[in-house]
Amino acid sequence: MPWRGPEYEGERPTLGWYVLDWMTENLAQPGRDDGEPFVPTLEQAEFLCAFYEVHPVTGKRLIRRALLSRPRGWGKSPFVGAIALAEACADVVPAGFDAYGEPVGRPWHSVRTPLVRIAAVTEQQTDNTWIPLLEMARGGSLSTDYGLDVLDTVIYLPRGEISPITSSATSVKGDPACFASLDQTEEWKESNGGIKLAKTMRFNATKIGGSVIETPNAFTPGEGSVAENSASDYQAILDGRSRARGILVDHREAPGDTDMSDERSLVAGLRHAYGDSSDHPDGCVLHDPPCPPGWSPIEGITGAFWDTSNEPQDLRADFLNQITHASDAWLSAPEVRASSDLGKVVEAGERIVLGFDGSRKRARGVTDATALIGCRLSDGHIFELGVWEQPKRATQVGPDGKPVEWQVPVVEVLAAVHAAFERYDVVGFYADPAKWESHVADWEAAYGPRLQVQATRNHPVEWWMTGGRSTLIVRALEKFHTALTERELTHDGSSALVRHLLNSRRRKTRTGIQIMKENPDSPNKIDAAIAAVLAWQCRMDAIAAGLAVEVEEMGGFTF
Repeated sequence: MPWRGPEYEGERPTLGWYVLDWMTENLAQPGRDDGEPFVPTLEQAEFLCAFYEVHPVTGKRLIRRALLSRPRGWGKSPFVGAIALAEACADVVPAGFDAYGEPVGRPWHSVRTPLVRIAAVTEQQTDNTWIPLLEMARGGSLSTDYGLDVLDTVIYLPRGEISPITSSATSVKGDPACFASLDQTEEWKESNGGIKLAKTMRFNATKIGGSVIETPNAFTPGEGSVAENSASDYQAILDGRSRARGILVDHREAPGDTDMSDERSLVAGLRHAYGDSSDHPDGCVLHDPPCPPGWSPIEGITGAFWDTSNEPQDLRADFLNQITHASDAWLSAPEVRASSDLGKVVEAGERIVLGFDGSRKRARGVTDATALIGCRLSDGHIFELGVWEQPKRATQVGPDGKPVEWQVPVVEVLAAVHAAFERYDVVGFYADPAKWESHVADWEAAYGPRLQVQATRNHPVEWWMTGGRSTLIVRALEKFHTALTERELTHDGSSALVRHLLNSRRRKTRTGIQIMKENPDSPNKIDAAIAAVLAWQCRMDAIAAGLAVEVEEMGGFTF
């Protein structure tokens, strides 16, 4: 029979509650000698329920790949070690529903030989999970009740084993592990074999219906780490750019406006990031009723922030769990997030300006994106009207069955521009004409006469972001950067715009700082950022032209 249905709002069928009970009954709390049981926090229980969710009709697992991102000291490694032991011994393979409509499972050994791997790029990294895993297994009832032989370097099951593995292992490719933990994947890169190891472990698990969990701290954008790639894969699903399914990303970080120089703001940010593990005297304030006080010494952690030998960027990543920026990033993630305002809505008929950056098919690599961005004249709120990006899998099949490479849907782009002029009162429109010269000329002919702010008299729309206009480009970039960091502008938080802003890299030129991709062939695009800069420059020119003169009217202002 299918699932019984929800008994409260938001309930979903899951084996997570069973796994939670199993851990409490069979595992010991690591780091203790008194045999105290391992009891996951409510925050960890919520992750278990999401990770072990099953389909309400078929009963099959929905999640095969997960990323659990928390700050250093939250307890990721012991927690994923407990999951590894559950995968080895407990009834975690879905087996339908019982007579009451409750999900039930069976152990992996009833299906195949269970192999569980604790993976990392170095042996020292594997110890993060392996050592507390050994303590949980030895202090609990697994040896007597499940027949485990717990050795220092391997745990033998009656059928199967649990063992650590690194990127230097020669037998990884053919290793059919039903579960693998991938620790500190923010440090897994091409250079240390991490990219290849992660891909292999995922493929191995996929072939047999297994699963993997990554447990990184906040990654640094642009480094190409496994954690960054996984977050990108998940975002592509949310954006509709990928048809992949079965990925769970659970990331919590301190609010973007956390001030590291203000102790009250810093402590509040740390308590939010650490959640249930925070040693708040009143327990975790994220839940009602509050959880018991945790183990992470928040007041002590603040001491690291007063130590001038520590890099602020490292502190944000390690303790606030904030995904900040690369060393040459134009903007940081906290700056971009702090300037977002999802509550603002630009209504039809409002006065706006537009910015556009286009592209065409590349001879190699990922085609650049095409972006149309709007900016409300009255308050400088920037919003996405359209961003066209090459999907993860760019090759599609045409009517004749032959592969067709993805290209920018020009007709859709032209329709979006036309729709913007129909819906809003567009007073200015700046577009980088590179590779779109003929269309920009058409826009100038069609809309130029009605634009109240113009790039030039002869070319009201054309605004080159390349070539011999470097001084103007540098100034436009400076204006946008200052407006965003000083919160003079807001934006709608759209995924593409945020990603492209964070992808932008500072490059020093003879006339000043310009922005580019990390390298010419990078798949991480910045076109929406360029379009936003053009829209903001257009607004600045509109204000200079007197189009935003404040007029007091009925207790407010009209523009």
